Amino acid sequence: MSKPAESAGTAGAEARARGADTSVASVAEPRLRQPTRSIGQIMAILQTEFPEISISKIRFLESEGLISPPRAPSGYRRYTEGDLERLRYVLSVQREHYLPLKVIREHLEQIDRGQPPLSLSGQGGSTGNGVAGGAPNSGLSSGPNSGLNSGHGTNASAPTAKQPVRLTRQELLDASGLTETALSELERTQIVLTRRGTAHYGRDALTLAIAARRLAEYGIDGRHLRAFKLAAEREVGLVEQAIAPYARRAGGNRDVPGDVTQLVISFHAALVRTAMERNVFG
Repeated sequence: MSKPAESAGTAGAEARARGADTSVASVAEPRLRQPTRSIGQIMAILQTEFPEISISKIRFLESEGLISPPRAPSGYRRYTEGDLERLRYVLSVQREHYLPLKVIREHLEQIDRGQPPLSLSGQGGSTGNGVAGGAPNSGLSSGPNSGLNSGHGTNASAPTAKQPVRLTRQELLDASGLTETALSELERTQIVLTRRGTAHYGRDALTLAIAARRLAEYGIDGRHLRAFKLAAEREVGLVEQAIAPYARRAGGNRDVPGDVTQLVISFHAALVRTAMERNVFG
């Protein structure tokens, strides 16, 4: 007489097990039920904002643990809306704030916990130096409902303006990864300078410091950097001479030096890329 009861109990256990398996599966791959994109589609979207993005760059960020796209049953990576927003955040703070990947990773860990991103000094929130805090132009915020935190959805907040950078010497060392000796050498050759009339460093100083540290890893040292600086000063002299009459005619109605500076930077960058592709990678 006990067999029917045992059968009923067994059937119930099997049903519970099936239910548990279903529950585990739903937790294991919840993001794959959202609309997903291939890496090529993700790159095409990001290229409108970040022209230099490439598949290898996306793969690198994944290898560094900054994004973790789920895999479809076929084994291919599929990127959700949350993955896309996370990539936008990473690329934005790299471009606008020049943060090292280690600092960006700490920011993302804070955001994933629903907290404000870490500042350069390691404290929550912004320190007022314009480097820490939310991603500029990313349209994202931290918190449980943000696309970064939950892996889905977007935040409709308006993009923020590019914030000024104002760093102390120690903050510059922390943000760039330079040693005290290396920074002193860059200052001695006037490659890295404080902002005029202040004891603080700006955005360009941070860019130069980070680039100098990374270039040193490839054997490009202070001797090479001084040559770059002299070449830049020659270019500036040519530009100043050429635009002087246009700046006088425009008066205060147009930022001629600013316009020309952006054009020269773009032109110079394209020349360097073209030469590198032909001479180094060709």
